[in-house]
Amino acid sequence: MSIEVRPVADGDFFAWLDLYEKYAAFYETQLTDQKALLLWSWLTAPDHEEDGLVAVEDGRIVGLAHVREFARPLEGDRGLFLDDLFVAEEDRHKGIGRTLIDAVRSLAEERGLGVVQWITARDNSEAQQVYDSVATRTSWVTYEIDLPAARASA
Repeated sequence: MSIEVRPVADGDFFAWLDLYEKYAAFYETQLTDQKALLLWSWLTAPDHEEDGLVAVEDGRIVGLAHVREFARPLEGDRGLFLDDLFVAEEDRHKGIGRTLIDAVRSLAEERGLGVVQWITARDNSEAQQVYDSVATRTSWVTYEIDLPAARASA
């Protein structure tokens, strides 16, 4: 088994979409065509902050990762935030998630960034087993304010 991790490319759309729909379903989130196309436009625009990586095995896309840089004022540097990470269910337990995380780490190192961060659902214990083996679980608690007016216009 040889896994190649590379940036998304124009011809990846339908394979990427299939995985991203499964990712949204996993998190019980409705993925509309409009949202999917918007994200794809971000991933393929050279000047947008969101970057996409795919894991490819035997010519088939089996995983994805979406990342973006962010400022870290107290540290005086920038980090890389891993927004989405997903591996096709039938391809799990092959090290693909770890390979994607390693690629994200390498990307952050190439850019001279200070940290890679991400969050996951509290009940996503299977993924947390991988995460605990490659990163340090922090003590930070995440909060968010839902802004329905902004969501309606997206």
